[in-house]
Amino acid sequence: MKEYTPDHIRNVSLIGHGGAGKTMTAEALLFSAGATTRLGRVEEGNTVSDYRADEIERRISVSSSLLNCEWKGTKINILDTPGYTDFTGDVKASLRVTDTALLLVKAVEGVEVGTEIVWRYTQEYQNSVVLIMNKLDQENADFDRVLAQARENLSHDIVPLQFPLKQGLGFDSIVDVIRMKVLKYTPGANGKFTEEEIPAAAQARAQEFRQQVLEVIAETDENLLNTYLEKGTLAPEEIKAGLKTGIRQRKLFPLVCVSSTQNIGLSALLDALIDFAPGPVERGPVDAKEGDKELKVAQDPAGLPSLFVFKAVSESHVGELSLFRVFSGTVAPGLDMVNAHNGKPERLAQLFVMSGKDRKEIGHLMAGDLGAVVKLKDTHPNDTLSGKAHTLTYPPIVFPESVFNMAVVPRSKGDEDKISTGLHAMHQEDPTFQFRVDGELHQTIVSGQGEVHLDMMVKRLKARYNVEVDLVEPRVPYRETIKAVVKDVEYKHKKQTGGHGQYGHVHLRIEPLKRGQGFEFLDEIVGGVVPNKFIPAVEKGVVECMKEGVVAGYPVVDVRVALHYGSYHDVDSSEMAFKLAASQAFRKGFMEAKPILLEPIYNIEVRVPEDAMGDVMGDISSRRGKIAGMDSEGRYQVIRAAIPAAEIHRYATVLRSMTGGRGVYHASMSHYEEVPREQAEKVIAASEKNKHKEAEA
Repeated sequence: MKEYTPDHIRNVSLIGHGGAGKTMTAEALLFSAGATTRLGRVEEGNTVSDYRADEIERRISVSSSLLNCEWKGTKINILDTPGYTDFTGDVKASLRVTDTALLLVKAVEGVEVGTEIVWRYTQEYQNSVVLIMNKLDQENADFDRVLAQARENLSHDIVPLQFPLKQGLGFDSIVDVIRMKVLKYTPGANGKFTEEEIPAAAQARAQEFRQQVLEVIAETDENLLNTYLEKGTLAPEEIKAGLKTGIRQRKLFPLVCVSSTQNIGLSALLDALIDFAPGPVERGPVDAKEGDKELKVAQDPAGLPSLFVFKAVSESHVGELSLFRVFSGTVAPGLDMVNAHNGKPERLAQLFVMSGKDRKEIGHLMAGDLGAVVKLKDTHPNDTLSGKAHTLTYPPIVFPESVFNMAVVPRSKGDEDKISTGLHAMHQEDPTFQFRVDGELHQTIVSGQGEVHLDMMVKRLKARYNVEVDLVEPRVPYRETIKAVVKDVEYKHKKQTGGHGQYGHVHLRIEPLKRGQGFEFLDEIVGGVVPNKFIPAVEKGVVECMKEGVVAGYPVVDVRVALHYGSYHDVDSSEMAFKLAASQAFRKGFMEAKPILLEPIYNIEVRVPEDAMGDVMGDISSRRGKIAGMDSEGRYQVIRAAIPAAEIHRYATVLRSMTGGRGVYHASMSHYEEVPREQAEKVIAASEKNKHKEAEA
């Protein structure tokens, strides 16, 4: 397998809203470059990147795929990423290790929710961006409207390098304002084109766009600006250099035209990637740390080897692989490296270059290249491997927070271990999927980016580990407390059973504490009416009762209990007797002290478009939420509010629906508040119902 130096490598991610044509664009790029012999189709389930069963079934990408092709002696690594919001973690991982984002927008719908989301990701990672207006062969395609929309919603520095000579059903020709030629594609989706002169009717438009390109290029460099002002134009080599600099520095964002299904414009896109897109060399040194020391690492194949793992893959037809980018040096099978995260050694086994599920073994991968290694033992996504001489760490991928939670219920008893193993493995592959065992609620909680995300994980659990589970709404961790003081509650535990009897007698005082103070136990015994050796048992009895709950089976908090009187029997008293007496006394007194339920309250920040603000605020109010404030953030409003945990389940789905997918939110646990009486009665009734069910079972 051919090996490539950094100056002959381009790393790109295909990103955009769902349905923008990313997978077909990848397919057409591979076909145009000769990496495949046929043009696959998403609807036929035979594309190179969407090879998983769930992707073929749903006809959407659910995981990024690493592909590669060669064009004019340069290797192009392509990461085809999902467009559906539930799988956005893979987009961030891909942008972390690629230099250029190919952002697809549809020529009919234009800038959509997913477009804006991934655009923000490119800002976060400072990727170069090439915009691709796709589907120009569709009826109602509107180049001018979508261009204006992109400039308004994304950046004013978007400059068309091409425009369609005719758009819609007859689309087959593109005017290239850099070459100042028409690229006319032959029928049959073979990707071949001929260069023709620009017709007179399109000359003025071509000159207008060319001037826009030259002006933006000139502004990227003082020398180019002087040349442009002096001559009114720039030489071809100056245009090429200026475009490359402007794209790399995010001072300009070129736009090109394609129809991926017809394979129109893709060969010209390959040319543009070679000529204008920055490679590892142009991107320059990368940020890293050695311990606490910050440094810049040159992407030099002769340097010390280091790589960053951005994805784990575990598929029956692919095997267990770790996907990585080499950031410095050259790596080869048998190389001993160290994981800076955990200090554990790793030896690289076989190395591969990937094209979907197909892999080819390779002897070396140099700085700037992407590849795969047979899955590493103690290394996972976001880990850095480097030589023993210098232990480096590269900045991690900041994955989106999980916004959707469900509880897992096994359909068969005895599957718990297999479920745990499966959930752990799937988290390693997809860090946006998380799980935890909640000891208090006795539930395994799984978290992800949405309903589709979790449904997909349940299907994978069945396919890979042969276990079936149901997803149910997680229980709410309510708390119980009191509002009144009970000065004296008495309970005497007395039993006679033939031999030694049982005797424990206590008088307790129970009073509320301020919210968040927990529990306090006071020993106020005077004169030894309850011997010291039994007092810890009294406290233990109270604590155990608090854990079980009194009103609805939820833990009791924020109470003070004082043992102030009691009695004992020389023979029949025991720690167990006093523990039981204390437990019963606490239950009795708790019910006399005006018990209430407390519910967890979450602080949320909701980022929504201005036109959806009224609907979102109304919905928050309907969820017993309290608006705390608002801030403007460009065309968006950020609403701060407090909402009970019981009302926030499935909020991510509802918010997406209300805002056309543009709304996002962040939630964090804040405090506990009293549950309104009507709501509390429902919770208590549900608790009683569950107790009866458990008793019958």
